[in-house]
Parts: sequence; C-alpha cells; structure tokens
Amino acid sequence: MSDMATTLCLCWRVTKRDGTALGFTDHDRMFVFGGTSFEPQSGFSQSEAQSSLGLAVDTAEIEGALSSVRLSEAEIDAGSFDGAKVETFRADWTAPEGAQLIRVSAIGKITRRDGALVAELESLARNLDRPAGRYLRRSCDAELGDARCGVALAGFEAAGTIVSRQRTGTYVVAGLDTYADGWFGGGTLTVDGRACRVNAHRWGTEGVLIGIEEAADLASGAAFTITAGCDKAFSTCRDKFANVLNFRGFPHLPGNDVAYGYVSEGGIFDGGAIVP
Repeated sequence: MSDMATTLCLCWRVTKRDGTALGFTDHDRMFVFGGTSFEPQSGFSQSEAQSSLGLAVDTAEIEGALSSVRLSEAEIDAGSFDGAKVETFRADWTAPEGAQLIRVSAIGKITRRDGALVAELESLARNLDRPAGRYLRRSCDAELGDARCGVALAGFEAAGTIVSRQRTGTYVVAGLDTYADGWFGGGTLTVDGRACRVNAHRWGTEGVLIGIEEAADLASGAAFTITAGCDKAFSTCRDKFANVLNFRGFPHLPGNDVAYGYVSEGGIFDGGAIVP
C-alpha cells in the first residue's frame, strides 16, 4: 500500500470547445492513457477542492507555468480555453491505464500573473445557474435592426455635424433640426468609425443637444451618422417603427399593478388584452 502511495499523481485532461484534448500531470515524466498524452513540463498543481452539498457550485483551481507549447498566451487571451471541460484523474504512473476519474469541471476563468496561469474550475452544476431560454417580460429582448427585430435601419438614420461641446459627453449638433425630442435617445452615433451609445437627444437654448455615454472628445466640425433609438416598449415598436409583428416581448403580460389590484367601480373587466 505504501509503495502505491508513492506512485500516485494527478492528471488533467483539458478538452477545448473545438474538441482538442490536452493532457497535463504533476508527475515528472510523460505517460499516456485513454488516448491522451499527459506532459509534465507544465508544472501543474491543484489547490484544495471544495465540495458542497445540494446544488451549490463546487470550485477548485489549477496553477501552472506557461511553459507548454500547447498553452499560448494568445490562445488564452482569445478565449480558446473559456468553458473548456477539465477531467481530473488520480493515476498510478507505473500502471496509468487504471487511472480513476475523480472530478469533471469546466474552466470558469483564467488569470495570468508572473508567467503563470491560474484556471478556476467550476463543477458542472454551474450550468444550472444559466438561463436556458428567454425571460418572460413585457419589453422586447431583440436589438434594433438585428435579424429578430427586422427593422431596416437605413430608414431611421440621419447625418449631422458636431458644432461644439457644451460639457463632457454633451454636444451641440447640426443636421437634426427636423426630429422630435428623444427620437435618437438610446440610438447609436458613429463618428470617425467609432460607435457611441446616445443617452440623450433634446432641444436646448444652444440648439439640438446630443448626449453620449462615452466621455469622448469629439472635434467640432466632425461629421457623424446617427440611428434612432428604441426603448423596447410595445408602444414604441408599434408607433415609431410599425414593427408589431416582430415584437420580441410579451406586452399582454399583467404587471404588479394588475396582480395586486382589486375590483373598483368604473373598471373595465371585459377580458381584453392589457397592452402598455
């Protein structure tokens, strides 16, 4: 029994989302089992694993040097290992084919420091915390102009020019004089190839004002294009974009005001749709 204890080691098989499997071990020699080669040069080690009762997400960490030719910083930065499946084995390196699978996890987050990587492993119970469908809500969950929305943005675009900056994030613009207040609120302003979210559009004493979320310093005289905004409400989809058939929300869903309401004189209770 004591001889066997001195020949045990931990192995990790990392399967990326493209199906590529990589093997690593904390032993000092390479060996093969299950069709995977487990290399020792990576210097991997595992922290204490936490196991929880019930449906809580178990966690652990593995740490290793970026010495393996199969672990490049470029791939990590590109997210190639995000969500990768990690199988942890306990193996006897003198008889590796008898390795025991002790844990199956997924990489939740990878951080790099001082030439080493630390991968946070989460149990597969983490998938229970993720929504598997759509949320049931009154507002639309599509993005204006995408395939689910179907609105042709070309019909809701305008061009203008930056006149001056009034204060950080707010600009006086020219070219939008014919549009009502708020028409472009929530839309996108594009200038010099950079897209900025519009959080305000209104008339002021200086002229038409546009507020953007990014505190960018837009130069006076710069030309821009801007698209109309959508607040995801059914009434906006109907009145502004005439796109009711593609509305991706549930406008007939009663709200708290209905759920906690009570019968009162003069109320209409004909079973009709409740549309905001």
